[in-house]
Amino acid sequence: EKGYETGEHAPGLKLGGCGAYRAAHHIIKTHAKVWHSYNNTWRREQRGMVGISLTSGWGEPVDPHSQTDRDAAERYIQFHLGWFANPIYRGDYPEVMKNYVGRKSAQQGLGKSRLPTFSVQEKTYIKGTSDFLGIGHFTTRYVLQKSFPFLQVSSYHTDHDLAELVDPNWPAPGPKWLYSVPWGFRRLLNFIKTQYGNPLIYVTENGVSETVQCPQLCDEWRIQYLKGYINEILKALNDGVNVRGYTAWSLLDKFEWNKGFSERFGLYHIDFKNKNKPRYPKASVDYYKKIISANGFPNPREVMS
Repeated sequence: EKGYETGEHAPGLKLGGCGAYRAAHHIIKTHAKVWHSYNNTWRREQRGMVGISLTSGWGEPVDPHSQTDRDAAERYIQFHLGWFANPIYRGDYPEVMKNYVGRKSAQQGLGKSRLPTFSVQEKTYIKGTSDFLGIGHFTTRYVLQKSFPFLQVSSYHTDHDLAELVDPNWPAPGPKWLYSVPWGFRRLLNFIKTQYGNPLIYVTENGVSETVQCPQLCDEWRIQYLKGYINEILKALNDGVNVRGYTAWSLLDKFEWNKGFSERFGLYHIDFKNKNKPRYPKASVDYYKKIISANGFPNPREVMS
């Protein structure tokens, strides 16, 4: 969407209303081709796995008793996660995506939907092409119904007729978009379990950045973020969600999309101004090491030998 619709990211194309859908369509078909290639040629010998990693926030209805808010929250998830996961796990785009994009395309006087369609053969070929689901997750939004006026030029963002809100009490230690809302992760993981037949899950991205450099490397907010989110994964495991592994994002400060080196997600601070790029552990390193060594949260009363 940022690469082919808004042009914020490479390749910087502004193909409003259809570019993101077309790019995603090709990605999904290409993913399936790679999966089948591995399955037919190398799986028997290597016994490896091929999956896909999808990043999604969680959408929570503003008023859980309002059907329109619940429907809007459902659309939020389907237009983010379901857009890619539904074809792979269920054989086609989510019905709500097809309905909304199709209806808005018709209102524009277009002869067909801006959302491409899969042939019967493609649906069969794509369905089931994931041995595991990688999940990147960072934050949550409250969602409510918001009808956009008829626009001659629609976009991915106006297609789903919703507005996103945040709670001002949510901690926002990093960039403006990243609020710490751990309970949203458990709900997202349970949604995946219910929607896609409880697939094997690896958490491939989860973390928080700092926009202000901390010279003392005292990233207490990151420790609290990791603690909260990993604890919600533990609750999801107890719910029966099939989570096999977790990866914090990221080991090192790095080049972060169009933010460059200004947004730092790393457990290790990198001095980018020094030609040798020295690395310094932040406080979160010691905390994360303890979680790894205990394979969970260490008991604070336990005496380390």
